[in-house]
Amino acid sequence: MKEENEFIRGRGAQINTANKFQSDKYEILDDFLNYCEAEGDSPDNNKTQHLEVFPKTIVNKVESPDVRMSFSMNAYQGCEHGCIYCYARNSHEFWGYSAGLDFERKILIKKNAPELLEQKLNSKSWQAATIVMSGNTDCYQPAEKKYGITRKCLEIFLRYKHPVGIITKNALIIRDLDLLTELAKERLIGVSISITSLSEQTRQLVEPRTATIKKRLETVRKLTDNGIPVNVMLAPIIPGINAHEVIPLAKAAADAGALSIGHTVVRLNGAIGDIFTDWAHKAMPDRANKILNQIKECHGGTLNESRWQTRMKGEGEFAKQISSQIALARRKFFSGREFPELDTTLFRKFKNGQFELF
Repeated sequence: MKEENEFIRGRGAQINTANKFQSDKYEILDDFLNYCEAEGDSPDNNKTQHLEVFPKTIVNKVESPDVRMSFSMNAYQGCEHGCIYCYARNSHEFWGYSAGLDFERKILIKKNAPELLEQKLNSKSWQAATIVMSGNTDCYQPAEKKYGITRKCLEIFLRYKHPVGIITKNALIIRDLDLLTELAKERLIGVSISITSLSEQTRQLVEPRTATIKKRLETVRKLTDNGIPVNVMLAPIIPGINAHEVIPLAKAAADAGALSIGHTVVRLNGAIGDIFTDWAHKAMPDRANKILNQIKECHGGTLNESRWQTRMKGEGEFAKQISSQIALARRKFFSGREFPELDTTLFRKFKNGQFELF
C-alpha cells in the first residue's frame, strides 16, 4: 500500500486530480482493475495502458496567437514522458480521464492517423501549410516504438512533398533519419528538440521518462550533421528550478549545431496548478514554496495564466530577466544562424491513382 506522501518514482504527477467535465455523481470504473480487486489481486496501477481510439479527424487548426504554428496533429493522446509542467495534461479531461497520473498512464493510440492525414491532404479545400506533429503530445513518446504511427505519417508527408514540423524530446526520432533526410533535401522538415535542463537529477524529477540530456544533445548533433534544421526549445523555464541554466543551455544547444532557440516561461493552467503544487512539495519540499511564489511573480500573482500574448513569456522582473538572458544568448551563440522557412510549393495531391501536376 502506497503511503499518502510516498513519491511515485518514474512518474511526474503524483496524484489524479478531478475531471472538471464530470459530475461528482458519476464515477468512471476501470473494469480490469475492478475485476482484479474482486479476485483479491493487487494490480500494478503504475503500468502504462495503451488504448486504441479512432478519431474522425487528425489535423487541427491552431488558433492561439502565442505559438508559431497554424496546424498541428497528434498521433497519441496522453504522454508517458510524464513532464510535470505539461500544458497538454488538461486535454486528457476531454477524453474522460484525469490530467494527473491518467495523462501519463493511459495513452490513447490513434492508429488511423495516417489514413486521416492522407484524406486531409487530398481534400479539395486543403492548401499546403506546415503541419506540426506534437502540437500537444510527443509523437516520439515510448508508444511510437511499438506502433510506428509517426513514421507512417512521415512517409505520407514525403510522398506528397508536404512540409512538416516535429517537436520532441525523445532520441527515437533518429530511427527515422532516412525519411527526415529525404524531407530535408527539399526543405520540407524542421525539428524542435526540447531541452529543459543540463542536470540529469533535475531531468529525472521534472521529465521522468524522457531521453537523457546527453542523448538529446547527441540527437541535435546527429540531425544537424544530416542536414536537418534543428531549433532547441528551452521550455519551459521554471523559476527556482532551471532559470539559472538559460545561458549554459543555449551554449550547449549551439555547440550541438542548433540553428536557433526558443523559450517559454512555465504556466500552470487548469488542473496543472494543483498537480505541480503537489509534486513540488513531494519532490522538492525544501524549496517548493519559493518555486511556486516565483512562478506566481511571473504571472501577476497566479499560477494559472491564460492571457493571450502574456501567458507564454510572463511578466514582471523574473520574466524580464529570463527574456534578457535569451536575447543575450542569441547574440552570443546564434549570430549568423537562421532556421529556414519550409517550402509549400512542392505539394501535390493524389487523384484517380495519379499525382496532380498542377
